[in-house]
Amino acid sequence: MDAIEVEGLRRRYAAGEGTSGGGFEAVRDVSFSVREGEIFALLGTNGAGKTSTVEVLEGLAQPSAGTVRVLGFDPCAERAFVRPRTGVMLQEGGFPSELTVAETARMWAGVTSEARPPGEALELVGLGGRTDVRVKQLSGGERRRLDLALALIGRPEVLFLDEPTTGMDPEGRRDTAELVRELRAEGTTVLLTTHYLEEAEQLADRLAIMQAGRIVASGTPEQVVAERPSRITFRLPAGVSPERLPLSVPAAVDGRAVTVRTYELQQALTELLLWARDSGLALEGLQAKAASLEEAFLEIAQAGNRPGQEDDRAMTEVRA
Repeated sequence: MDAIEVEGLRRRYAAGEGTSGGGFEAVRDVSFSVREGEIFALLGTNGAGKTSTVEVLEGLAQPSAGTVRVLGFDPCAERAFVRPRTGVMLQEGGFPSELTVAETARMWAGVTSEARPPGEALELVGLGGRTDVRVKQLSGGERRRLDLALALIGRPEVLFLDEPTTGMDPEGRRDTAELVRELRAEGTTVLLTTHYLEEAEQLADRLAIMQAGRIVASGTPEQVVAERPSRITFRLPAGVSPERLPLSVPAAVDGRAVTVRTYELQQALTELLLWARDSGLALEGLQAKAASLEEAFLEIAQAGNRPGQEDDRAMTEVRA
């Protein structure tokens, strides 16, 4: 069953509404779904439309067109049925700086239905020892932990995390990732945006990449990555002509530098190594690397920035 359903979503900002000129369509015909108990990552460069999409899902804005359902309800028109069952972690919480961590958590619990004890929420995110510290004295990473604690205080069925680990040190990112996995194991549905692509690759069950307001790739991390070739690089020994390379392995040669892009990494690498052995050659600096989500993301972003690509870009979608 789907916890989140998005069909044909469009969101347009009118002239003067945070834009210059005659307005701007930030989200253009976006459709996707998130299953119950799933971690779904929404990725994209700055300005791709991620936050504009998530704000509609959170009930903070109405769509210009299309339909959105969270737990079967319209999150804006039927907010009273949705809000008590969701948790929201915005990019910036904006809590009163003079309050302590404990006071902030108690204040939030006081306006939350069936809130978990504030101390429990703070312990979940590693702030149990910082309860008497004022918000203004927290580090950037600690503030993000506090934002997360307050998003969890209502025991949400659906959790929205907008750049949850920005400003956190590696330990904080690791702890947050582990907590998100635990929440999924308990049945919580999580939709997150992040610029840490490794984080998305490790956490997400499925993901979608947005570019210029559209979804241009979607599927599991493995499926999205599999659409991109692996890469083998090495340097030819001095005096060896590129023409001697095996014809079965298509290669790009720049001086002595050779790059092979292939969807059959094992086969291509085996052929190169056998050729080098039989030719009595050593391939200097030999590296073989499978494609990564970061490479897929950057390739999509670069394609979207080419002139004339914005409106003609085809979606790459892989169904699980």
